[in-house]
Amino acid sequence: MLVPITRARRRPRGQGAAAHVFLIPWWLGLVLVTAVPLLASLYLAFTDYNILSSPEFNGLANFRRMVEDEYFWAAVRVTLVYVLVSIPLQLGFALLLALILDRGLRGLAFYRSAFYLPSLLGTSVAVAILWRQVFGDNGLMDRALSFFGLELGSWLQNPSLSLSTLIVLNVWTFGSPMVIFLAGLRQIPEELYEAARVDGAGVVRQFTGVTIPLLTPIVFFNVILQTIGAFQSFTQAHVVSGGTGGPANSTLFYTLYIYQQGFTNFDMGYASALAWVLMAAICLITAVHFVLSKYWVFYGDD
Repeated sequence: MLVPITRARRRPRGQGAAAHVFLIPWWLGLVLVTAVPLLASLYLAFTDYNILSSPEFNGLANFRRMVEDEYFWAAVRVTLVYVLVSIPLQLGFALLLALILDRGLRGLAFYRSAFYLPSLLGTSVAVAILWRQVFGDNGLMDRALSFFGLELGSWLQNPSLSLSTLIVLNVWTFGSPMVIFLAGLRQIPEELYEAARVDGAGVVRQFTGVTIPLLTPIVFFNVILQTIGAFQSFTQAHVVSGGTGGPANSTLFYTLYIYQQGFTNFDMGYASALAWVLMAAICLITAVHFVLSKYWVFYGDD
């Protein structure tokens, strides 16, 4: 028996057509701004291209060049140190403050907004310039330490300290993971803490036996998010070092080296190859995190 198509049944189809129309700008952006440049850079990674002349296919020459490029390995080392040091410090500090705010402080909305603000400004040029003034020659940090008789001079001109200033800057942008941690803490049932207290568990035992296991999905999410962001850090190093990655390549982030090759040396083929290696590394590290997560991330149905 045929069922007549009513106006009510035709309406979803019209709504779907309208939704596709409104999605056209997004699809155009995805294709023209993301997909096409991505495929173009993949092609350029296998070419010798200096922008001024047509690209010439050179196979795997750009990738073989990385093996002998000392600046490439310097950028890899600096970036790995930055990620491995700053991410644990940032997440640890964010979790600590989230635990403090979860105690039910008065004016919680104000503190939450105030602590989140650095995450919005931390990657801006203005904050990087401010950081250069704080840790530069005769800057605020130099003056504060000289008051106690410590003469360290400009931290940014000291190869052993310059990277530390950028690590501190990244730790300072703890607001985003802190807010996520705070939301996760609010989802832990209070009954579990009461049961732990009945069993004689102290504060430390409650933290290790209740809070941390139930918070591992949030920890995992923050680790993935902040790790990807740290590998892509660029503005801070570029502003603080003046685009050189100095002193002595101590702030030569991988993304900064890509910028130097592409827009300073106009070696766009090599820069594209570097970018694809970075993308592959981020994908690999993220995949490893997901594989290892089954051993330490606990969900509600586990």
